[in-house]
Amino acid sequence: MKTNELIIEAGRTERQYWQDLWKYRELFYFLAWRDILVRYKQTVIGMAWALIRPFLTMVVFTVVFGNLAKLPSEGDTPYPILVYAAMLPWQFFSGALSECSNSLINNANLLSKVYFPRLIVPTSAVIVSFVDFMISGMILLGLMAWYNFVPDWRILTLPLFILIAFAASMGAGLWLAALTVEYRDFRYVVPFIVQFGLYISPVGFSSKIVPEQWRLLYSLNPMVAVIDGFRWAILGGESQIYFPGFALSLVIVVLLLGSGIWYFRKMERTFADVI
Repeated sequence: MKTNELIIEAGRTERQYWQDLWKYRELFYFLAWRDILVRYKQTVIGMAWALIRPFLTMVVFTVVFGNLAKLPSEGDTPYPILVYAAMLPWQFFSGALSECSNSLINNANLLSKVYFPRLIVPTSAVIVSFVDFMISGMILLGLMAWYNFVPDWRILTLPLFILIAFAASMGAGLWLAALTVEYRDFRYVVPFIVQFGLYISPVGFSSKIVPEQWRLLYSLNPMVAVIDGFRWAILGGESQIYFPGFALSLVIVVLLLGSGIWYFRKMERTFADVI
């Protein structure tokens, strides 16, 4: 009887699979909470690491790009706020890639013994990075208070751009999670992608400095839409969105998420055997 039940579980329809995501929601909560606890267990300053990393990166970028390279800010916006408004979504995205890429490998014993929708594992990893993102947001509030910077009505649109950042992180994370199971070399590729992406994304500078004839091509980077959207919502004032590029980046994000789910579901049946 037990064998038959396992066969039925393995052959569940697409509709039943998505229903199972809700059915196994407690496992999702458990995995996310476990990863949060493990991340900060036996650390001296605990969750303050989520504040220190983006803050120090912001300081370095401000010194290098703002003081030494003299790159322009946007209007009267203090340069540290310009950088940190981009650092928030970037840290979320890069953290999600790192967590997702190893999420299935780290849960190999669970995947090979128990049935549940495997999509739960990388999704819980993204939630861990989102918790860091929320904690890091406190530094932005501190910078605004320090510089006496008050955002305008655009700040109300920030949840929309957070949703776009979540979609980009989830899409790229699903691709890397599935590829890392099939090809273990991706464990070494992901850190390079994260480091390289930091410098080709408009984190330490405004995307306005990109020549007009290259703006559309530059927007093939899905994080351009996310970062420009965050700055538009947080900085207000003279901050503007290059809408053709924003629309292109948004399409890339949607394709990335859709193709990520498709590829992950395609490879999911082989995870238990390969891992």
